[in-house]
Amino acid sequence: MITALAPLTATESSLRPYIIVRDGIPAPLTGVRGQAERGRAIVTSRQVGLCLLCHSGPFPEEKLQGTLAPDLAGAGTRWSEAQLRLRIVDSTRLNPETIMPAYYRVEGLTRVADAFRAKPILTAEQIEDVVAYLSNLRE
Repeated sequence: MITALAPLTATESSLRPYIIVRDGIPAPLTGVRGQAERGRAIVTSRQVGLCLLCHSGPFPEEKLQGTLAPDLAGAGTRWSEAQLRLRIVDSTRLNPETIMPAYYRVEGLTRVADAFRAKPILTAEQIEDVVAYLSNLRE
């Protein structure tokens, strides 16, 4: 059952369309799975993903991990690839009150620096890399 098709507006025309089914996006945004090694680098990056500002996980070399959001250890056990993909693309589709940013949305955002307007935080390829990495984190 398809529950939503994410429509694209003029400013989002560079974003790849995706289909939300129930609580996930089943198909990779790029048509292929990402690379887990690159995904880990994005998750632990203090310049790109910034995931560790809020999340903690199996990253013993990383100091000062967040405590505001779920621990990423075991993410691949708790959520399917489709569920992980939607949570990263736009978690507000699941919880409008979430503090997690929409990593692949450009419309409706209010606190965005001018230099970053109309640009997603992560590319479709980066999203798929993060999904590949997180789906491999099993308890």
